Amino acid sequence: MGGVKLELRCPKKAYSIALDPNPDWTFDDLVSELNALEIKINSGSKVPLPFAKEKSRDLPNRKSNGRKSSSPFVMRVFEDDMDNFENEDEEVHDKKSGGGRRFNFDDLYLSDSDDSGDESSFSPEPYLMLKVDIAESGLLELSREHQFRVKEEIRNQISALETELKSETDKSTSALVRVEKYRKERSEMDRKLDTQYQREIAEALDNHLTSVQRDLEVRSQMEERKIRIDAAYEDAKRKEAEEKLRQERAKAEAEAKRAEEAKRAEEAKRAALEAQRRAAEEAAAKKASETLKKPDTDANLGASTAQSGGSQIIKPAAAANKIRAAESALTLEQGRLQKLKQLDEEVQALKSSSNENFAKYERQISKLIQQITGTTESVRTKEYELLKVFCNSPCPPSLSSLALAKKVVANCKRPGNPAFAQAYVIVRITSKAPHAMDLILAELHKACIYTVPKHCSRSAFGSNEAYFKALGFQEDDEGKIESVDSYLTRLESYMKLYGALVQTDMNNVHGLKEGWAWLARFVNALPANRYTAVALSAFIRMAGYSLFRKYRNQFLKLLNMVSDNFLNALREQGDSQLNPVIVEIDSYIKDREFLREPEGRQLKSNLQSDRSVP
Repeated sequence: MGGVKLELRCPKKAYSIALDPNPDWTFDDLVSELNALEIKINSGSKVPLPFAKEKSRDLPNRKSNGRKSSSPFVMRVFEDDMDNFENEDEEVHDKKSGGGRRFNFDDLYLSDSDDSGDESSFSPEPYLMLKVDIAESGLLELSREHQFRVKEEIRNQISALETELKSETDKSTSALVRVEKYRKERSEMDRKLDTQYQREIAEALDNHLTSVQRDLEVRSQMEERKIRIDAAYEDAKRKEAEEKLRQERAKAEAEAKRAEEAKRAEEAKRAALEAQRRAAEEAAAKKASETLKKPDTDANLGASTAQSGGSQIIKPAAAANKIRAAESALTLEQGRLQKLKQLDEEVQALKSSSNENFAKYERQISKLIQQITGTTESVRTKEYELLKVFCNSPCPPSLSSLALAKKVVANCKRPGNPAFAQAYVIVRITSKAPHAMDLILAELHKACIYTVPKHCSRSAFGSNEAYFKALGFQEDDEGKIESVDSYLTRLESYMKLYGALVQTDMNNVHGLKEGWAWLARFVNALPANRYTAVALSAFIRMAGYSLFRKYRNQFLKLLNMVSDNFLNALREQGDSQLNPVIVEIDSYIKDREFLREPEGRQLKSNLQSDRSVP
């Protein structure tokens, strides 16, 4: 209290009770120990003990506003121990502060009795009265109040700790309950997810099995259909052979009959001529004597006329042998080339009279054509963008149509050119702009004469250079004519595009009908050589499948003519360079490759998928 520490030196024990268990007692410790001794002694004695303090000190307390303390300060000392008290120093030293306070026991009342030390045999002794000043009393009260406050604070802290411990316990219990609840919910959710996953697996397996079964059924139906088609084809072939045999027999009989009639007519004619000859000889002999010296002017005139007439016949024959083609095909070619020439002149005049930069539209069209691939998405996208250039741009339709025709034909030389995909785009655009088809065909005719079809004879040209230029050979920058292999590669690419174009039969202004006419004109008018063979092979490999589906037996008859006449004419030439194309055409006919759809005709849904859509 207030930094004051009291030291009281007393005997170590009095009646087996330690009087000074701690040498460094404070004042509060001393008061507490004395109270404990009083309680212990009073509880062990049946009679009042001497020096018992029955009344508490009446000391004022500053903090309690003059209230008296209810706790007494009691001290009892026995006679047997007084000797020890006299020998001890009466001073109490303060060990921490260096100051101290001396306690004087001169005023203590001691008993003269020497009775035994048994606490139960104590006789009433006079009370030991301690004189206490006001300062000590106040210090005592302050110490007691300080102890009370400390105890109250300790109780409050203990109560707060208990409350907090209870709260933490409740929280822990609640957290454990929530964890257990979450564990149960999680377990239930896992069970539901497992059930759902098993159900999804079962559904996926069922769908897969259903798809497999459906595919098997489709394949079975396709096989059955193929068998029926093959059977029908074989039956048709057999009937056709029987019909052909019957027709040949009838033809042979008719020819025999005609031969017999012709023989009779010839004999009758010979007889008539013989009679006329004899009559003429007789008439000539009769006039010979009369006109022996006169020149035979009529005979000379007839000979001159015959000679003149012969020259007139030879000249047309020479003109006809220069270009081999059907008359209708040449007429169509001239009309398309005339349209192309007129439109080209209009575009050149437009470019020279306008300040608009039309080259960017030509580059855009060229870029879109080069980006066409064999997928449905590519065809639809490029068709839409090209139609935007045709319809929704400042570019005139004549210029865009001409640019489309030139870029399509120029793109044929690109390796791996998707001919079928380009044909789809061309047909869809020309269905909305029909005039563009004639321009594309005219550009094809300029690049490859076999798209007409027509062929130029070598004998009609004075030099090989003129002949090659007429066939469509190109010159390099140095003026040299390209090689035959290079020319045949370009020829094949042009014919593939033309074949893909005519077989695309959906709102096509130049479709299968024109393809059939091309094949018939080719077989009837063109000779058999290396150039025509390559053109024919490329065309039938692209368009043969669609032509057979539409014309059936008529197409087969044309192929038979190709096999019997065209291929035999190629074999008779004995040129080893013709062997690859002969084998190619022959295997196409014998292996019936026209029954199989050509690669690339079906557009793929995307670049990674093998499933195709028409």
